[in-house]
Amino acid sequence: MCTRTLADLGARVIKIENPRGGDFARHYDDVVHGLAAHFVWANRGKESITLDLKNPDGMTVLHRLLDTADVFVANLAPGATAALGISPVQLAQRHPDLVVMEIDGYGAGGPLSHKRAYDLLIQAESGVCAVTGSPGAPAKPGPPIADVSSGLYAALTILAMICARRSPGARTGGTAEPAPFTHASVSLFDTAAELMGYQLTYTRHTGVDQQPLGMSSPAVAPYGAYRTSDGETVVLGTTNDREWQRLARDLLDRPDLADDQRYAGNLDRVRLRTELDNEIAQWCASHDAATVQARADAAGIGNSRFRTPREVIAHPHLAARDRWQEISTPAGSVTALLPPPVIAGFAPPMGAVPGLGEHTETVLAAAGFTPSDIAELRDRGAIGTTTPAPSAVTATKG
Repeated sequence: MCTRTLADLGARVIKIENPRGGDFARHYDDVVHGLAAHFVWANRGKESITLDLKNPDGMTVLHRLLDTADVFVANLAPGATAALGISPVQLAQRHPDLVVMEIDGYGAGGPLSHKRAYDLLIQAESGVCAVTGSPGAPAKPGPPIADVSSGLYAALTILAMICARRSPGARTGGTAEPAPFTHASVSLFDTAAELMGYQLTYTRHTGVDQQPLGMSSPAVAPYGAYRTSDGETVVLGTTNDREWQRLARDLLDRPDLADDQRYAGNLDRVRLRTELDNEIAQWCASHDAATVQARADAAGIGNSRFRTPREVIAHPHLAARDRWQEISTPAGSVTALLPPPVIAGFAPPMGAVPGLGEHTETVLAAAGFTPSDIAELRDRGAIGTTTPAPSAVTATKG
């Protein structure tokens, strides 16, 4: 996600893959006309080259590419870059102007630093699963939030480092020396712990582990999901006492609840959450979803509709804002969401999803390798052969 974000912002991204199968995410499933959904989602706009980094010739190629690169991003197993001779310190000696970003599982210097890390493992270790789901039934959030958030932090850090290095007035630590930013790291565990900031702060100062509340919030009440008379589910939320008053008086038409001092403050309402949820649930059950949302809007109460992925694909708000766009893949055209940033005057490139090794020859040629050099590298096993693209399939939009 780090490099896809940079590609969406216009960077040229060269993805280095193992000649023997490439990125394992290519093979999770085959639901996108033979391609894996996860790989299609995370790899648009990148150029793929195959390179065996355990082959001396492959390492020579890598260093040739790094001679003209701005940034090197690694996301390998613990200790892998050092074993290959391309740790941040080692790269700084040969490529002093290169910005190096390492994304790892647990960060260096701790008892878990050696462990492999995947999104689910990190979410469990960091407490995210403990505050997700329902009491007695913890769950992993559906989206891979540790992976994605770590990638976004890494991309943000890379851009900040480049800006600081190129700014004549860059300073660090209060000194007058230019900021010597050469490398940084982001760990999935540190990122997930940061996302747990509210829960960790609450528990540190109360000694209480907050329990998961499904689609509710431990911090405020009322705030949750309620079934309507037409079988839909709406989500209603209040974040302060004024909103509670509007919900009780203007939405529920229950001035008695608004005047009841047992519910006067948020802490009171959190303590009596179940009582309030029952009152709201009864009211919602006697109205259809459209009526609930229209009245909530009129009362100034935040609300939304519970949606499934299929409903989101057809969401009228995404369609009205033209948020879907066709992109190319080795299997034909598919539909993808535009990246979240909307930058005036800038159109996201929305580049193609690459086939394995698709750009090996063009990238190496641009780096000065001749056709005979490339053929020799292939003969020596330093690079692989380009994977033939599947028969083209035209995807339907939607």
